[in-house]
Amino acid sequence: MWKILRQIARAGIPSEPAPFATEAGEDGAIVRIREELLDILGQALAIRQVDAGSCNACEMEINALTNPYYNLEGLGIKFVASPRHADMLLVTGPVTRNMETALRRTWEATPEPRLVVALGDCACNGGIFGQSYASCGAVANVVPVDVTVPGCPPPPLEIMRGILAAVRRRR
Repeated sequence: MWKILRQIARAGIPSEPAPFATEAGEDGAIVRIREELLDILGQALAIRQVDAGSCNACEMEINALTNPYYNLEGLGIKFVASPRHADMLLVTGPVTRNMETALRRTWEATPEPRLVVALGDCACNGGIFGQSYASCGAVANVVPVDVTVPGCPPPPLEIMRGILAAVRRRR
């Protein structure tokens, strides 16, 4: 045990400090989006994420939004488990026939004024799956969509921009 403690004392803190956000580049865009979201919302935004049949790549990017770099919860935006508590639905993947009824019920359970954001190429236009015997295709074929965020998968910054566009639309 002493050997490990000596090694820790010699090595010190191997991590580097967190980067500071600047007004240039991607960091600046994140800062501007954060400021505008806080100005518009003034309160919390609850999002219900629905996987309608995706490959989970979009979910990984959504998960990245909750890390300290993007800090979505610091903006007052949180993910909720029930559509009855949600202001917005964030839908990923092409809507499979098995998920068609579940997505429609989730949309109906979300209180007005509800927003729907289709996230990723599959949710926007069916992606490589299209419309077939097993897939309804795009989310817009099942429920009305307010904003689409294309990409396979879209990066977290684009997801934040899509959420901001939806919130602007509601305002």
